[in-house]
Amino acid sequence: MNRWTGSWLSGPRAALEPGGGSADGTQHRYRGERLGLPESGVGSIPSTARRAVAMLIDCVLAALITGLFTMPDLPRNWSILTWFLIGVIAVSFFGFTPGMYAMGVRVARIDGSAMVGVPRAMLRTLLVGFIIPVVVWDYEYRGLHDRLAGTVVVRMR
Repeated sequence: MNRWTGSWLSGPRAALEPGGGSADGTQHRYRGERLGLPESGVGSIPSTARRAVAMLIDCVLAALITGLFTMPDLPRNWSILTWFLIGVIAVSFFGFTPGMYAMGVRVARIDGSAMVGVPRAMLRTLLVGFIIPVVVWDYEYRGLHDRLAGTVVVRMR
């Protein structure tokens, strides 16, 4: 269990050190090594900037789509429902949202299964909506939402 609770529960020093270090005492040379991911290129851990821009694209897209149905009024909170549906459907079946695709990242299951699936995508998207699970991450940039859903965000290109 200690190897999965990892960096952020081990204290701030472990989360910030380039060598990583996990609760089981092993040192990691790069982000994603503990998960068996490559250091760079396809399948490696993307930067938080890529992930944040992907999220921004998804939010704007959801607002625009919802705006088409609520015109001439503003979409208000209905765009949250649209964002949720885009996230669940797209991640369940394709592994990425339109924003993730634009930024070259996707969601993958830790156990190596091909599809994320509806239950995991629903849990992950719901937790992303709460914001806090997203901004608390470990050395691999996996937020609480990814840890609970058993997923990791990786680069597609």
